[in-house]
Amino acid sequence: MIESTEQKIVDHAISSRRSIRAFRPDPVAREDIEAILDVASRAPSGSNTQPWKVYVLTGASREKLSAEILLAHNDPELITQHEEEYAYYPRQWKSPYIERRRKIGWDLYGLLGLTRDNKAGMHAQHGRNYAFFDAPVGMIFTIDRIMEQGSWLDYGMFLQNIMIAARGRGLDTCPQAAFTPFHRIIREVLKLPDNEMVVCGMSLGFADESKIENSLQTERDPVSQFAEFRD
Repeated sequence: MIESTEQKIVDHAISSRRSIRAFRPDPVAREDIEAILDVASRAPSGSNTQPWKVYVLTGASREKLSAEILLAHNDPELITQHEEEYAYYPRQWKSPYIERRRKIGWDLYGLLGLTRDNKAGMHAQHGRNYAFFDAPVGMIFTIDRIMEQGSWLDYGMFLQNIMIAARGRGLDTCPQAAFTPFHRIIREVLKLPDNEMVVCGMSLGFADESKIENSLQTERDPVSQFAEFRD
């Protein structure tokens, strides 16, 4: 099979996507953000419902949201008052999912020199989510509460499109479900209407390749492990 130039470009954009956890402060041009969102909006959605809504935060807006969430995250009493509106992870874990989750967690903490007994260090690292890992652009995604499971599938394709379009422009991202427990703070700071539910957040910017956490390489099962071909 001969690879075309187009195939190589698309495959590289997909395979080079990583969840970046340390960004450089270099600004991202608004026209680039708008172009990324514009091309991402070509994601398919049932009956063209386009269930996505995006809040793009930079400068003071990003800093305010980060500060408010970190205030709760770092307060032992306040943090107990926040919980997610929807279950991102399974209520009960089983193999192989739990092993995969544990591996990526300890691989990351290992790179950062965080041991199992360093609870404060792990808490601080998790809190980096709420500073958007120092990315100059933070995004919060919401969906109308009337939308059902099919629209959430559509939403995933939209999010993936953003991440791939960003790679095509030399930018990096980190999708972040970590924001969902703090939906009440997000709602207050961003003045969200009652009908909107927080789906997730995302950091956007230029990866700081000098940071050890960005050397993390996650594993993927081979096709033979998750696909069945039936003639």
